[in-house]
Amino acid sequence: MSASTPAGRKQIHLAAHFPGVNSTTVWRDPDSRSQIDFSSFQQLAHTAERGRFDFFFLAEGLRLRERKGRIHDLDVVGRPESLTVLNALAAVTEHLGLAATVNATFNEPFELARRFASLDHLSGGRAAWNIVTSSDAFTGENFRRGGYLDRADRYTRAAEFVEVARALWDSWPSGGTPRTVRHSGPQFDITARATLPHSPQVHPVLIQAGDSDEGREFAARTADIVFSRHGTLEAGRAFHADVKGRLARYGRTPDQLKIMPAATVVLGDSEADAQERAAHIRRQQVSPQTAVATLENVWGRDLTGYDPDGPLPDVEPVPDGELAQGWAHMSDRFGIAARWRALAEEKHLSIRELAIELTARQSFIGTPAAVAAAMDEHVRTDAADGFILVPHLTPGGLDEFVDQVVPLLQERGALRTEYQGTTLRDHLGLGRPDPRPQESA
Repeated sequence: MSASTPAGRKQIHLAAHFPGVNSTTVWRDPDSRSQIDFSSFQQLAHTAERGRFDFFFLAEGLRLRERKGRIHDLDVVGRPESLTVLNALAAVTEHLGLAATVNATFNEPFELARRFASLDHLSGGRAAWNIVTSSDAFTGENFRRGGYLDRADRYTRAAEFVEVARALWDSWPSGGTPRTVRHSGPQFDITARATLPHSPQVHPVLIQAGDSDEGREFAARTADIVFSRHGTLEAGRAFHADVKGRLARYGRTPDQLKIMPAATVVLGDSEADAQERAAHIRRQQVSPQTAVATLENVWGRDLTGYDPDGPLPDVEPVPDGELAQGWAHMSDRFGIAARWRALAEEKHLSIRELAIELTARQSFIGTPAAVAAAMDEHVRTDAADGFILVPHLTPGGLDEFVDQVVPLLQERGALRTEYQGTTLRDHLGLGRPDPRPQESA
């Protein structure tokens, strides 16, 4: 099959999310293997590269989550550090982009810019940084400053962090000499020289996942990729139009930002078979205990006395109750509880059925042909530019997709049959950023 694609045909960008420790992984499944052995990372990365995916994506956790003073069950396997894993994967992959989630709240620009430049050099230009922030004092206890950062300052720090990192990446042109970077701002005051010249991409690809108005503005100003939670056609089109509509004020064009929602795929020999498999997976993912814990995050009180297969609690949330540490903080608990009660009443859902409904990611469920058609429609109609696939099994969770759906996408001309460039920016069609001049010394 030719590596060429029809002129003007919008291409699907694909990424593989290593499941790790989250609500997607079904670690009790007999086909589930280690979340920390290098062989697991390598196998999933090789599958993604065989499917001509753009990049391999690792989440990050800076502290094991707790519930009622005990380690969360999915975290007992441990949480490896992302950049360490990706530097190892750089040696056993050839084309696949390597994306690490690293926190801008609990790191410093010089140190992190140096680590990403190193990965970009070692991989031949395949590095990406998923920028996350935190105002979580529980996580902050691991660090010298503790949980010092107000929630309102998260993006202020992140924007200045990226500004300083970019100045460092720009400061040593290939074949030139390093310039001194001087920066004095509310968050950082440094005078530094980069320790590495321009990497193959100059800057790593930048990924961002915030969905608030502030987060969307930060993405429009800064990001190359948005990791979106808006996966349905209607919601995806609205998000796509909103975020891309903000780009012009920063001198950017719509093709300079890729929107890639998280998605799962469940295949079957027929629609009914696929739906049955999907329902089985969802019940594995949301155990009775997990269902009750989902509500406890909002109610802020111990709900273990409630039947997971019974109705929602008849008590109100505790405004400041915290039974869990390391999860995103829930604001407007009374409003969320009211909406959940209304949904449960409307659809006659038990606690567990509601948790399954609420935590389901946008999924493509059906035969391989139906899934290929649906994914193509999302991209052709600007509901997304591609997808970050989150399998429920490690490390073989993408095998069926790559074997059965990828060939159909390639036949449609919607997915590359061969890599055409060497860097992640090449895969994404982003181009090489123009370095900004800096003060010399």
